[in-house]
Amino acid sequence: MPSKNVVKHYVSDSYYHVYNRGVAKQTIFHDAEDKKHFLNILSRHLDPDNTQKRYDGVEYRKLHLDLELLCYCLMGNHFHLLFYMSDSTEALRVLMQSIMTAYTMFYNKKYNRVGSLFQGTFKAVKVDNESYLLHISRYIHLNPRNYKTYFYSSYKNYLGTKSEPWLKIDKMLCLFKDTSEYVLFVAEFYDKSIEEEYLKYQLADK
Repeated sequence: MPSKNVVKHYVSDSYYHVYNRGVAKQTIFHDAEDKKHFLNILSRHLDPDNTQKRYDGVEYRKLHLDLELLCYCLMGNHFHLLFYMSDSTEALRVLMQSIMTAYTMFYNKKYNRVGSLFQGTFKAVKVDNESYLLHISRYIHLNPRNYKTYFYSSYKNYLGTKSEPWLKIDKMLCLFKDTSEYVLFVAEFYDKSIEEEYLKYQLADK
């Protein structure tokens, strides 16, 4: 990965595309349970109504006032997340370190393995204009070829057929006249090379 996506100097009131994949491109999500557990880790930090506690009884740190998750997609060997960070400059780092540590512990225990699961630290790219922001949301949702029916992305939330209280989609949908306009916006690129379009925005391949 280019170093620009590894060295992270965060600023407040900013959008970030965050992604990572398994070490040596190995699978990190084998089944529905794996994906659900990853999303549950997100929930316990981003949902103020999630009352889960750590093994020692301490509540998980709530970051919903500093971070909003706008889009996500979990694929077999990688994931994509799109965040808005408000006043904080550290909330994103705190969240991702917690997610990657907790998920690696879960995965290693479940699959009887040791060592690193992810290919280094997570990658983050600052999204610095509206056109770029819109494209990233579309790119994330188009990762699976069956994106219209794929369950482990936020696309169904945008359609209104799935609800996750810790996912905040208003910042994206308010940029469109209505949901149908967003659907058309995404479908417009379905038959094009998503990776090629992604590279036009000077992002590394995943």
